[in-house]
Amino acid sequence: MSRTDRLGDVVLTLPLLGLLRQRWPGAEILFLTRQYARPVAEACAHVHRVVEWPDHHAATAAARAALLRDTGADTLLHLFPRREVAIAGRDAGIARRIGTARRWYHWLTCTERVNVSRKRSALHEAQLNLLVAAPLLHQSRLSLAELVPHAGLTRAAPLDAAWASRIDPARCTVLVQPLTGGTVPAWPLERWTALARALDPSRFQLFVTGSADEGAQLREWLRSLPAHVEDATGQSLALLLSFTRAADCFVGASTGPLHIAAALGVPTIGLYPARESGLPARWEPLGARTTMLLQAPPPGGDHATLDISAIDVDEVRREVERVARER
Repeated sequence: MSRTDRLGDVVLTLPLLGLLRQRWPGAEILFLTRQYARPVAEACAHVHRVVEWPDHHAATAAARAALLRDTGADTLLHLFPRREVAIAGRDAGIARRIGTARRWYHWLTCTERVNVSRKRSALHEAQLNLLVAAPLLHQSRLSLAELVPHAGLTRAAPLDAAWASRIDPARCTVLVQPLTGGTVPAWPLERWTALARALDPSRFQLFVTGSADEGAQLREWLRSLPAHVEDATGQSLALLLSFTRAADCFVGASTGPLHIAAALGVPTIGLYPARESGLPARWEPLGARTTMLLQAPPPGGDHATLDISAIDVDEVRREVERVARER
């Protein structure tokens, strides 16, 4: 199973792994991914082994082929088409190699090609994964509700004592991810500030998550927030998995951590723009308790130019308070 792109894409691949385990109960599932996404693959109950794809350019074609040959795999499924992986799979002598017919190099490197176009499809990303994997499945068209139980993100380690001691069980623990790394529109920081001030400190505690670099960007802003908001940026991905599993709610845009929270079964509130590439129809987080707040386009507005800044603070607050009532 090859998925060497972004974190959210890796998470949305997990339900397919559960379906493959059902279809091929005796098979060993190997997950080829980048180093930074390894903790997610390791936390999935359907994955037997994780294989790290080398990100550095120093890796030779021969070394890449040897990496895949040494796995002993007899099938390679290209869920994220990448020429270097396709060439390595062919040169490694993997017998069955499946990928989309929409990449010219797959005609030279794959033994089976599936005519799937992600760009022109209205299906969810997880459903598109099933179409690419159709040669390995009994059924390749399932609803999102049918996919949710198959994620298998159940191996996150228990939260360590130092972080667990920061959680007040008497209050609703809300994780918020203000920044997005530029991959999708971000809700403005002033909206996050207003949300924090609107949530009762006696009932809520908020933890701001993000990478170490994002934490540095947010340092001055974090100092301006009320006392019930704490800095949790700079965690490792493994720790973020554990911390998210211990939380009561996650709020953020369509980034990897949002998809992780949904797959862990944590109530998740996603903030989405009203434009084609970011619509929940394609990138909705898969989980039993997810809510999408979508900025509506103005009358006659151009969908392509919209961001999420107009999503109302009170609307987000109401959703967070609903989660607190239901926990």
